[in-house]
Amino acid sequence: MTTEKGIAGILFDKDGTLLDYAKSWVPVNYEVASIAADGDAELARRLLVAGGMDPDTGYVTPDSLLAAGNTVEIATGMVAAGAPYTVEGLTVKLDGLFSNSAAYAVPVTDLAIFFAGLHAKGYRLGVASSDNERSIRETAKRFGFDGYLHYVAGYDSGFGTKPQPGMVLGFCAATGLEPHQVAVVGDNNHDLHMGRNAGVGLTVAVLTGTGSPQSLAAASDHCLNDITELETVLV
Repeated sequence: MTTEKGIAGILFDKDGTLLDYAKSWVPVNYEVASIAADGDAELARRLLVAGGMDPDTGYVTPDSLLAAGNTVEIATGMVAAGAPYTVEGLTVKLDGLFSNSAAYAVPVTDLAIFFAGLHAKGYRLGVASSDNERSIRETAKRFGFDGYLHYVAGYDSGFGTKPQPGMVLGFCAATGLEPHQVAVVGDNNHDLHMGRNAGVGLTVAVLTGTGSPQSLAAASDHCLNDITELETVLV
């Protein structure tokens, strides 16, 4: 299917887009800091602040390390802020945590029904996340939309990292689409800038993550409350 805008494929971010960020990831962020601090409670608080999260309220600053970084970037930031690990060692620990986090994730909507509807209309569908690929696939399997995906890319899948265009170009290669036929949907500027850098036809921001209408305005063609409103901008 191709809409009037020429959109035939949709590439989604995962956390904050398909999953409610606050419900799914704020608890995980506390665990990230505890692991990175090796159990030192005061250091864990400092690491949360360094990552962009208020340790008391759980508020995460838009486009901060914990909002938009991949595992290596988070580990690098935590080590720079005092975590007693090597970047490589902490990356392994955090990737293990993130891979298991799918069991606790909270979806924005019934994702099986949501993806089934888009698939039935002929859209090519993919997920591109700063999380690792295993975590994305576990999430898709848990919520029943893995059978509707034509493409999955994590930071470790070999397509580069956000906001570089590689994940979008990989989606195009996997689906036979051109970038102008693709919509990128995400909750932070890393997602939207990735889309713009690849030359996609549409960038759509959603407010189920850490971004705000103000922080997302410049890089998005549309800003929606959540993905359930997506088809209103595809027709």
